[in-house]
Amino acid sequence: MGIELQFQRLCCVHSVKKLLSIFGIVIAVVAVISQLVALPYENYISLLSNADGVGFKAETDLATDEKRSNVEVDLVLGFQKLGNSTYVEKRLNANSTTGFYLNVSIYSSLGRMRNGSGQILQLKLPAARPNGWENVIADTGNKSVSLSENEATSSNSNMLRAGINSKSRRPASISYMNSLVQQNSSISLVRSQWRSAREGELRYAKVQIENAPIINTIPEFHSSVFRNYSKFRRSYELMERVLKVYVYKEGEKPIFHHPYMRGIYASEGWFMKLMEKNKQFLVKDPKRAHLFYLPFSSLKLREALSKQNFTHQKDLENHLSNYIGRISRKYHFWNRSRGADHFFVACHDWALRLTRKNMETCVRVLCNSNIAGGFKIGKDVSLPVTYVRSAEDPLKDFGGNPPSARPVLAFFAGGIHGYLRPILLQHWSEKEPDMKIFGPMPRDPEGKAKYRDLMKSSKYCICARGYEVHTPRVVESIHSECVPVIISDNYVPPFFEVFDWESFSVFVLEKDVTDLRNILLSIPEEKYMKMQRRLKIVQQYFLWHRSPVRIQMYYNVLRVAALPWTPKPHL
Repeated sequence: MGIELQFQRLCCVHSVKKLLSIFGIVIAVVAVISQLVALPYENYISLLSNADGVGFKAETDLATDEKRSNVEVDLVLGFQKLGNSTYVEKRLNANSTTGFYLNVSIYSSLGRMRNGSGQILQLKLPAARPNGWENVIADTGNKSVSLSENEATSSNSNMLRAGINSKSRRPASISYMNSLVQQNSSISLVRSQWRSAREGELRYAKVQIENAPIINTIPEFHSSVFRNYSKFRRSYELMERVLKVYVYKEGEKPIFHHPYMRGIYASEGWFMKLMEKNKQFLVKDPKRAHLFYLPFSSLKLREALSKQNFTHQKDLENHLSNYIGRISRKYHFWNRSRGADHFFVACHDWALRLTRKNMETCVRVLCNSNIAGGFKIGKDVSLPVTYVRSAEDPLKDFGGNPPSARPVLAFFAGGIHGYLRPILLQHWSEKEPDMKIFGPMPRDPEGKAKYRDLMKSSKYCICARGYEVHTPRVVESIHSECVPVIISDNYVPPFFEVFDWESFSVFVLEKDVTDLRNILLSIPEEKYMKMQRRLKIVQQYFLWHRSPVRIQMYYNVLRVAALPWTPKPHL
């Protein structure tokens, strides 16, 4: 009897273990399926290696090197040959921060991999720049790999091939971006769970803008810098008369409510200070607001990585996520629209990624307007990168020489970071007398004065990307009345929904940088004169003032961020 009972117990234990195993397998299968369903179609790639069927996913985070102000670690795109026989399979997912996928046969925890021929491929991981290595950014969306020094400097063609000649994804051209603006030209409104007087006001504004009367009282040449001057004018009038904004008081300094007012990231600071003290648009009662402003400084947030108890970029994302959780618990406004009627203004390079998950539904006003990195034309807004050297006088050194006093064809000077600028210097520095292409100029008063003089006496100013797509030289060129030559694939220029950028600037693909002089010389003098005249028209829209001035920078940032004063078709 005892033996039979013991046998029954053993059978019962065996059955339980079998059931637990089956249950575990079912849970694992469900988890895998749910992950696959949640991923965009771009992420469905082979996880098998070339020979032995071993696959892996390598994830990267943002570089935390204190010496760099720009991010240079991201996804790797396309299918690119590096050196003589090393190949990397690269694929873009503009909506994902999971890192990059590679097909290899051998992987070690030190970040070293071998391809089919056994050659070692050294990937750039999130760490300080190794000694003896040069960095080449492969960007049709901010992506980077590292080449050894002799490979990176062996020839100009090798750098171009490693940096820009991606076969799997073409860069977004200016004509493609223009087509997106045209597709998104009809205005849609936020659908909230509660109907209110604010929603009725938005609908009224929508009808008024879409049926704006044609204005014929300004010269055609003036209106030519706009996509639609009549709608622009009508939206401005309605904004000044109707728009109300609530600024959240929550958030502790220095990340919230305490920005910088000088430097290349100053635009976010100037907007915050002017927004928080402007009585024309602010309301104390959030129920009266059409828009809700989230007043944080992306630069102060980045600095917190070293100055506070943050050790990883994920901590910065969590800090913003906790802030959103805090205001969503205290107020119902975030939850009713899922944040679609909220906006923030952020100029640091990292802001594009740090806000891609928890704050993606917001209207994101960003300097890093990289369409390949997740920036969405029609929802997000491109913020001008404005290098403010004096908080007391932000318009210092404004203006430039007339066209007859501009003997220099093209001018560039700046730090040699990213993959493109070394190519620019290698090919054009000291090659032609009318091409003034330099590296960083001295920061003493004499060097700064020479930089300003060259911008004011050049026909074209080269705005070449660095680690990221944006550069303060675009606005500097406009201020100096020097026609901007934008060499930055996938960059969405500031106020893109408002201005016809091709009417007063030149766009050159990164792959064509070696033909830069011929491109500029091919522009007829008459066309250059028109572009230069249009620059003087758009100047006024790119100026910061200590107190808000109508139609200038503060008003323009607010106007393009506002709903429904600018099209936001997906909301």
